[in-house]
Amino acid sequence: MRLTKTNLLRVLHYLIPLGILLSCIFMRWQDVPFVDQLRLNVFDTYQRVSPRPFEDVGVRIIDIDERSLEEMGQWPWPRTRLAGLVYRLRSSGALVVGFDVVFAEPDRTSPARVVQDWPKGREIDEITKLAETLPDHDKLFAQFIRGTGQVVTAVQLTSKNVDSPPRQVGNFSVSGEAGRKLSDFIAVLPGAAKNLEVIENAASGNALVNVSPEQDGIVRRVPLLAALDHPLPVIGMPVYPTLSLEMLRVLQDAPHTMNVRMSGASGSTRWTQSEGIEAIRVGKITIPTDHAGNMWVHFTGHQKARYISAADVMNDNLPQGSLRDTVVLIGTSAAGLLDLRSTPLDPVLPGVEIHAEMLEQMLLEHFLTRPYWAAETEMLVLLLLGLFFVMSVPRLGAVWPALIGGTLAFGAFGFSWWAYETSLLLIDPVYPLISLLAVYLATSSIGFMRTEGERRQVRTAFGNYLSPALVNELSRHPERLKLGGETRDMTLMFCDVRGFTSISEGFKSNPQGLTRLINRLLTPLSDCILNREGTIDKYMGDCIMAFWNAPLDVENHAHHACDSALAMRHALDVLNTERLAEAKQDDTPFLPLNVGVGINCGDCLVGNMGSDQRFDYSVLGDAVNLAARLEGQSKNYGVDIVLGEEVAKRVEDDFAILELDLIAVKGKSEAVHIYALLGDRALYGSDAFQNCQTLHKEMLAAYRQKNWDAALELIAQCRDASRGVGALAGLYDMYLGRIEIFKQTPPPADWDGVFVATSK
Repeated sequence: MRLTKTNLLRVLHYLIPLGILLSCIFMRWQDVPFVDQLRLNVFDTYQRVSPRPFEDVGVRIIDIDERSLEEMGQWPWPRTRLAGLVYRLRSSGALVVGFDVVFAEPDRTSPARVVQDWPKGREIDEITKLAETLPDHDKLFAQFIRGTGQVVTAVQLTSKNVDSPPRQVGNFSVSGEAGRKLSDFIAVLPGAAKNLEVIENAASGNALVNVSPEQDGIVRRVPLLAALDHPLPVIGMPVYPTLSLEMLRVLQDAPHTMNVRMSGASGSTRWTQSEGIEAIRVGKITIPTDHAGNMWVHFTGHQKARYISAADVMNDNLPQGSLRDTVVLIGTSAAGLLDLRSTPLDPVLPGVEIHAEMLEQMLLEHFLTRPYWAAETEMLVLLLLGLFFVMSVPRLGAVWPALIGGTLAFGAFGFSWWAYETSLLLIDPVYPLISLLAVYLATSSIGFMRTEGERRQVRTAFGNYLSPALVNELSRHPERLKLGGETRDMTLMFCDVRGFTSISEGFKSNPQGLTRLINRLLTPLSDCILNREGTIDKYMGDCIMAFWNAPLDVENHAHHACDSALAMRHALDVLNTERLAEAKQDDTPFLPLNVGVGINCGDCLVGNMGSDQRFDYSVLGDAVNLAARLEGQSKNYGVDIVLGEEVAKRVEDDFAILELDLIAVKGKSEAVHIYALLGDRALYGSDAFQNCQTLHKEMLAAYRQKNWDAALELIAQCRDASRGVGALAGLYDMYLGRIEIFKQTPPPADWDGVFVATSK
């Protein structure tokens, strides 16, 4: 088969969507960060729409809040005060007390430590001996912990190396995955912030308080276990349970060893993650996890009912029996103690409340689960439906697959939401649907490219003759591609290169160089027009004809034309600077490029002009002819930009303009005022221009009144005033010449100041 453009598009109809489909499946297989984050955002939305209902199962947070700090002093508190807090909690009926606080440093209020900071004196030895007889606060705290029982202390794994591992009370056995260790799947850190040994040894349990956010800083999953990279004899690398898990073990008086079930124990096989953790059993309760041993937290959001101020406990301000049969976590909500986290429901939440929510879920056996088959199912659905789109869209077109895709999207979201609401299953509908959308768009786009390719051919062909604005207009409205026109108020511009014949003579032996030069000139000049909503009608050798307000409406089109002319002046200065440097470098003569510009406004006939076989979009009318004449007069008056009377009226408050003359151009009997465009609004507002304009008006008045001596005197003043305003020396030289002639041959008595031009 001959590989034509049509055949190529037919093949691409299948290959490109298939490539996109396989890429999407590969990214899901690798679970790249973008895919994972998208999935997490979907699950966050589910929780925001339908959070876990709060059920009071007796989990309480003893809050070291701002009020507690105000009433009982700054943190850390003396260990004797904490001992009293533990005693009150256990005496009030709390079943288990867990600390979300690490006691890593000795109590600074212990008598033996206090005397170390006393000034040296004769009595210091006696005081030191007396202090050594007093109880150490850390030991006293440990005695209270051991005496009351059912207290769990905290440890935090860190990146800082540790000399000896924290005490391991709760530990783990593994079922399934022969030959694999827990440390192959769970987080392993090199160091730990641990409690003082005397405190740690007194506790019924020692647990992690690590709460690991996702890559976006939001806590969604919490590790139920993590390892310390500090291997011990026999047991190897120590593995620690999280705070809520250890408190659950202590509450149930369960064995110290908890069972970790790996994927192999259930006989399941995952395509993307064939190995990993599935669940952890503590006493009678089994907690499902992801492959890394993380528990999905189903948040209720912040609940005040969980909180009791530590100040109320210490001051015995609680109702009788309010702590009976509760499970208590001691932590802080005070902002200064820096234990704040973000969750899908709360941008700021105390870390201890996350542990409380996890413990509630364990007691309720209420668990969010992302089943091991979810990833495989999502990829299988993506593969099958993706192949359907790849094969069907080129045959059925875009409409029916779009309807089918919409139905599938609704069904996928419905199923995912139903699974979440009824079974607490987390299934991602978004990534497969986004992938399918990409496949659908690819197949539809290639079909569109066939049609657009034909349009592009037309646009390319017409783009060689018409302005970009017109080509775009015709592509949107092809019915306008016919003979005929309309009358519109328009602004016309003619721009011609001065002295181009002399410049051309220097390129007699290098016609290619002349071509490059004219292109180098016309390109920036054309850009000045096109960038300001102008349409280039045609190029006539070294001349440009352009117009505004057709085929599209252009507001303030006279202003746009004047802006374009000033921009062309600047572009020409830049080009001449570059050419001068090149001439010096090449040691060649330099002839500057100069242009004359004529701008006029008025009603014109604009449209497609020509024959049925060939036509052009152009403009006709008296205003066009006058614009051409104005461009021709620019060299006579020694200025580069000449404006018609109507243009001057429209822009006189925004541009610096001076009246040149009252002139009857060749081919017109009616006289018109013509003006020079000197600069923009900044120049118009300057004192120098205002002074020059005033003197110039007085000069023209004296000239038209045939007061030659006054006119000559004012011309001298205008010369001085015009320095820094514009290049007007040629203009005033012209008036000097006229006045000398009029002195010798006075004009008729009825002369009204009109100059009759005899040249174009």
